[in-house]
Amino acid sequence: MQPVIAPQDCTTMAEVRVGVDAVDAELVKLIGRRFRYMDAAARIKPTRESVRDEARKAQVIGNARAAAADAGVPVDVITSLYELLVESSIAYELVEFDARSA
Repeated sequence: MQPVIAPQDCTTMAEVRVGVDAVDAELVKLIGRRFRYMDAAARIKPTRESVRDEARKAQVIGNARAAAADAGVPVDVITSLYELLVESSIAYELVEFDARSA
């Protein structure tokens, strides 16, 4: 297996792909951690209706947009990703809430 090197030091596509694969593996672990918080939310929230919180959704996306701007990451891309992430998290949380209530 090739070592992961910094993006600015890559000279071949093989090196780029190794780096991208390593980042993707880290992202999946972080998303898994985030979804474990959705498990906790499904356990803690008192009603199914409280799962969808539009004000919190806007706050999360706004936080991600600000972090993207600070990091020099394309804000529109992060906005799209977080819209999907948050909606997927809500859908997952609803399933978990229903499973706990059954």
